[in-house]
Amino acid sequence: MDIKNDILAAATRIAPFTHLTPILTSEQLNTLAGVELYFKCENFQKMGAFKMRGATNAIMQLSDAQKRKGVVTHSSGNFAQALALAAKSLNIRAHIVMPSDAPQVKKDAVKGYGGNITECEPTIASREATAQRIQEDTGATFIHPFNDFNVILGNASAGKELLDEYPDLDIIIAPVGGGGLISGTALSALSFSEKCKVIGAEPFEVDDAYRSLQSGKIETNSTTNTIADGLKTNLGDITFALIQNYVSEIIRVTEEEIIDAMKLIWERMKIIVEPSCATTLAAVLKNKVQFKGKKIGLILTGGNVDVKKLPF
Repeated sequence: MDIKNDILAAATRIAPFTHLTPILTSEQLNTLAGVELYFKCENFQKMGAFKMRGATNAIMQLSDAQKRKGVVTHSSGNFAQALALAAKSLNIRAHIVMPSDAPQVKKDAVKGYGGNITECEPTIASREATAQRIQEDTGATFIHPFNDFNVILGNASAGKELLDEYPDLDIIIAPVGGGGLISGTALSALSFSEKCKVIGAEPFEVDDAYRSLQSGKIETNSTTNTIADGLKTNLGDITFALIQNYVSEIIRVTEEEIIDAMKLIWERMKIIVEPSCATTLAAVLKNKVQFKGKKIGLILTGGNVDVKKLPF
């Protein structure tokens, strides 16, 4: 496999259907952190999150026969919206399985993008079983929210764009949920930089990826009591293998640190970001000595927030 060319091809393929998102800086946050920070603003991506990249690339790789039968996925929010909008852009039917406790704002967005929602119990087992049933009933192709190589290659385009603009970055930090973004980011760092390391940021409350690296096998979480609702998912076998090979470390942050960092981004940068994004800045602020003087890219993964339920 030629990963570099695969990422370049994915980036070219999805370009007509996605935004080239801005990279913002903040002198105040640089001073506070003692580093140079470059924020890749995927909160400005179509449907408000990086997942538009992977969803679009995965759908575009399907055969015409598969496209005619549509696609199905299970997601609590951002990938649901991404697949619904990507499918709509490409004139394909999208079946979306969402847990009953998914934020109403995300359900509304999926409906707005033309996605056909089926609700299920809020467990991974129920999500998978419901998606399987829809697949059997409709012939739709299942597209996994993160454990799919075409999704990962699409996601990798965000890191590629960051390195296109700032090729001398020392580190890129990405949040870790299912691992679809950080896997793609690590492949981009490998392909488009000679020195850039990739580090994950994860809440202590759902630190399965951190524990998976320690134990050498995919760990799960017994509870998912975190404000970072985009990071509650466990790793998949594809993403875990890529993280094991290409991610330097995973830094864990507390709920309070996530909220403080989120508030800082809102106040100082005047942009809306989800709690999941704020784990990246929280990781830097927690480890100022480790990162002192470095040039660090932070991927702000999305901005789909229920503004009636802000933590500050």
